[in-house]
Amino acid sequence: MSLFTLFYYIFSFFIYILALPYLLYKSKKPKYKIAIPAKFWLKNNNSFSRSGIWFHTCSMGETIAIAPIVKALNEEVNISVITNTAYPEALKLTKNVRYLPFELFLPFWIKKQKVLVVMEAELWYMLFLFAKIRKTKTILINARISDKSVKSYMKYSWFYKKIFKNIDKVFAQSEEDKKRLELLGATNIEVIGNIKLANLPKVKNVFEKQKDFVITAASTHKNEEELILKSYNKSLGKLIIVPRHPERFDEVNVLLENYSKKNNMTYNRYSLNESFESQIVLVDKMGILTDIMNISDAVILGGAFEKIGGHNPIEPAFFSCKLISGEHIFNQKSLFECVNDYYIVKNEELKETLENIKNLKNSSLVQKGSIEPILKEINGN
Repeated sequence: MSLFTLFYYIFSFFIYILALPYLLYKSKKPKYKIAIPAKFWLKNNNSFSRSGIWFHTCSMGETIAIAPIVKALNEEVNISVITNTAYPEALKLTKNVRYLPFELFLPFWIKKQKVLVVMEAELWYMLFLFAKIRKTKTILINARISDKSVKSYMKYSWFYKKIFKNIDKVFAQSEEDKKRLELLGATNIEVIGNIKLANLPKVKNVFEKQKDFVITAASTHKNEEELILKSYNKSLGKLIIVPRHPERFDEVNVLLENYSKKNNMTYNRYSLNESFESQIVLVDKMGILTDIMNISDAVILGGAFEKIGGHNPIEPAFFSCKLISGEHIFNQKSLFECVNDYYIVKNEELKETLENIKNLKNSSLVQKGSIEPILKEINGN
């Protein structure tokens, strides 16, 4: 063990001791009662019992992004995560899910794996060091250094150079990212674009494009339909509402029936009349939202006007819809970074935004990405 590693470990120990009272306090809150004990005192958080391909992600968005890679591998994998929202998402991909422990525990928690694949900015010194000590191949994927963060990275470049010494292969999003990563000591870098755009939407049902301007309120939650109706008027075009959860279909149906009668507008429930001819349509059928976005001119993306965390903006951007979202996109920030020309509005601003909707820019995706080089590297080809 080098002097730097010894110092780093001692420093981590003191940070841990200082943080303990705060961690004990936070662990009492329902949101953290599983994650904090797992990460900071290894409660129900043993090392992976099997050696294989180990993915590490931080957030829900990052975990969703590795799904195409995991599925393409067609074998059981191990996944470690940082956040509460990432954990249940990882369980959709494998039963072998852990919270990554605090660095103090990693020297004896990490066991030999075939490959360690780490997403984006999860640059933990002990993680890569002890993966290499355990003779595990290490790969960093979807790596990027944003304009906003480049100065802070460069300020501590001496430290990042020590981390990159233990990373065998880096897949970067762009040539600019590659140049910046090289300044931090990264080697063996390959530019493959953003892998979050490697698995793009596919249309299953080709619906006829409507003559009127179509606004789709997608994946809406409680209170959001009411907000949208208060902000909408029939001169804007058709309004298609697609609630997120099927158990709310009847509830939303009552709301829309009352609204359409009060405002002398035509309305239909899609399950009873598979048509988009009415001025307001409730889509109470699962699995066709992507197809509806294909015929939409604008999308109001739900889950962000209430404190839900937002929903995936990739689909409406792929279809070049005008894209409007509320402020609460905390679960989807990394995916919004993949989109050009979207509009984040406060609830009280939605009405004014809709009045100007036809003048808004159409959204689009940034650069696409490929997972094939990653699969080859994991498989040793």
